[in-house]
Amino acid sequence: MKEQNNNRNKWLHLRLKPEEYQKIHRKFSKSTCRKLSEYARKNLLEKPLTMNYRNQSLDEFMTEMIHLRRELNALGNNFNQAVKKLHTLQQIAEFKAWILSYELEKKKLFNTMEEIKIHIRKISEKWLQS
Repeated sequence: MKEQNNNRNKWLHLRLKPEEYQKIHRKFSKSTCRKLSEYARKNLLEKPLTMNYRNQSLDEFMTEMIHLRRELNALGNNFNQAVKKLHTLQQIAEFKAWILSYELEKKKLFNTMEEIKIHIRKISEKWLQS
């Protein structure tokens, strides 16, 4: 029995203007194809293409939440360091300085938490309108 050769061995060469190439490449990047040749082949042979669709408002929300999470982590680390420092204080002057520093960190923390609440409220309103 003779085995069939399923390798692709024919070439198709195209010349494109830069804007044509950009357009094709932009569409390719939104697809699930791993190679541009795979994307072009499916398009030319009219085979089904799977595209990735992104929810822009959710992307913006996630970007903001990631930023706020980092900020909260930094504030939490500062707070933990301050508490450790409190346990090592020996003089009252050092204690007063720590209290002032703590109050500033507390204000930052509460402001950040309020920011999170505002963003969550905004995204939930957008979601409810959809």
